Amino acid sequence: MSGRRVEVHDHEIAYDGYFRIERYTVSHSLHDGGMSKPLVRELFERGHASAVLPYDPVRDEVVLVEQFRIGAHAAGLPAWELETVAGIIEAGETAEDVARRETEEEAGLTVTDMIPIADYLSSPGGSSETVSVFCGRVDTTGAGGKVKGLAHEGEDILVSVLPYAELEAMVRRMEIHNAMTLIAAQWLVMNHDEVRQRWSG
Repeated sequence: MSGRRVEVHDHEIAYDGYFRIERYTVSHSLHDGGMSKPLVRELFERGHASAVLPYDPVRDEVVLVEQFRIGAHAAGLPAWELETVAGIIEAGETAEDVARRETEEEAGLTVTDMIPIADYLSSPGGSSETVSVFCGRVDTTGAGGKVKGLAHEGEDILVSVLPYAELEAMVRRMEIHNAMTLIAAQWLVMNHDEVRQRWSG
């Protein structure tokens, strides 16, 4: 809304390692008028990401990748998560570039067409990270069961090919625990017939 303001009183790097944490002291406009008192907020900085749900409309199959996730482990959930393909957007890359590159690196597949699904903030209360999510057309022939990823990045990624019906069942059974995969899966459930028709040629 117009007229809302944010005043930054101080900004510093609190931690700079594998990820970065920045500390802000800010005041912001109040709903009832005026400005808030100075507030100290720490922000988790990890860049911006791109994710893609590879889908084969001919075989009616999707590809998910499985790898160890420390966050899931710490949350008491299964430490190996079935997820969409995803990666961090580097300087000079677009979200579409990353979606195509990561599909090749993590799943060994080539995306021949893409449909944008959503752009969202991962956790706006504590991180600036945004995620651009796509559905990517692929040929899943022979894709399942392979181990992919970049060894120098410590990646150990198992490629899983699932019938679309199983993905839909996972959504309905509430078995998907990470946002980018849930968003992509729910979108495909809502648009499955239209996507198959669009990519039927």
